[in-house]
Amino acid sequence: MKALPPPDGTDLLDEAGPLAAFAALRTPRGTALLDELRDHDPARELATATRLRRTHPAPLVSAALGQARLRQRAVAKFGAPDAYRMFFTPDGVEQATRASVACYRAERFVRLGGVRSVADLCCGIGGDAIALARAGVSVLAVDRDPLTAEVARANAEVLGLQDRVEVRCADVTDVDTTPYDAVFADPARRGGRGRIFDPEAYSPPLSWATGAALKAPCAALKIAPGVPHEAIGPRAEAEWISDGGDVKEAVLWFGEGVTPGSFRATLLPSGASLTAPGPLPAPPVGPVGRYLYEPDGAVIRAHLVAAVVAECGGRLIDETIAYVTSDEPYTSAYVTGYEITDQLPFHMKRLKALLRERRVGVLTVKKRGSAVEPEELRRKMKLQGPHAATVFLTRVAGAPTMLLGQPLKRP
Repeated sequence: MKALPPPDGTDLLDEAGPLAAFAALRTPRGTALLDELRDHDPARELATATRLRRTHPAPLVSAALGQARLRQRAVAKFGAPDAYRMFFTPDGVEQATRASVACYRAERFVRLGGVRSVADLCCGIGGDAIALARAGVSVLAVDRDPLTAEVARANAEVLGLQDRVEVRCADVTDVDTTPYDAVFADPARRGGRGRIFDPEAYSPPLSWATGAALKAPCAALKIAPGVPHEAIGPRAEAEWISDGGDVKEAVLWFGEGVTPGSFRATLLPSGASLTAPGPLPAPPVGPVGRYLYEPDGAVIRAHLVAAVVAECGGRLIDETIAYVTSDEPYTSAYVTGYEITDQLPFHMKRLKALLRERRVGVLTVKKRGSAVEPEELRRKMKLQGPHAATVFLTRVAGAPTMLLGQPLKRP
């Protein structure tokens, strides 16, 4: 490890490379500059940079402005108190786990097997290591990129978690994980051309990560939510997690406390979990009833729509569409419900006439199985009036259909 940088960071800026620039940001001068930029307006960045360069080295100003932008982006994932103290890389912000999801996963680790130590492989900027440490777990955080590892180390320090998080710059395939109660791995799923969809093209490949997981008493592998179910294997419990209705990730769990071959959908912030021991039989299909239900994305990804159909005593409106219908109202954390007032074949002019007649000025457009873009439809409707409605562009028994309705009030 290098010695601590000089107080003003000036000497570091004479060095080339991102590590030197990052070290300069951690000096008192760099810290003060970042504090000054906390609430800066990106639209005025050129003027801000010009002003700051009168009193600060230009490379330090550029590094601080870049970091300030990343911190502003990170607020959505980490919240303002943490995001404005932490450090980020562009890839780190993009790929880091949302704090609420990382916290849930850390707590599940502790519940499953009383986990007290975790080897966090491919740790990135340390978001998961932070959540684990805050749950009382000791963490070995490993990343092969020197800058990323340095950022993870800095984040543990600024959040006061350095006693629980050891950061190591290494190739995860060379790390001995046997001293740890559990393994968590988050293989890189982005390359030079964008997202990687083949699990064997992850870095490291999913097969290697699975092998490392099976050697541990307890393990979790973070994977893309769209992973093919056939790639999961029979020895893992597969969990899809949504937060605020948006699917954030899928996790394969191994070892103590899990049910191999099962599927789970977990909804945050409530923590509601829907499970099934394995693939479910195809649900019935039938006509649209008085009520329509839109399952949460995690339920759909986990192929648990059939469980919702069985629970509400309903049916699908089409065998290829994840909309559930019933003749009686049904309330569940796993769906958003609507009362359907109109069903008509897909026809723009008829919909426009109906909305004008109902004096609908606010239209929510939802679609499954339709190529129509919501903004295009709203523009063509020329909405006016005091009322609101929801239209579903979908298929019913294979036929393009429009369903008009209102959201059901939650109890």
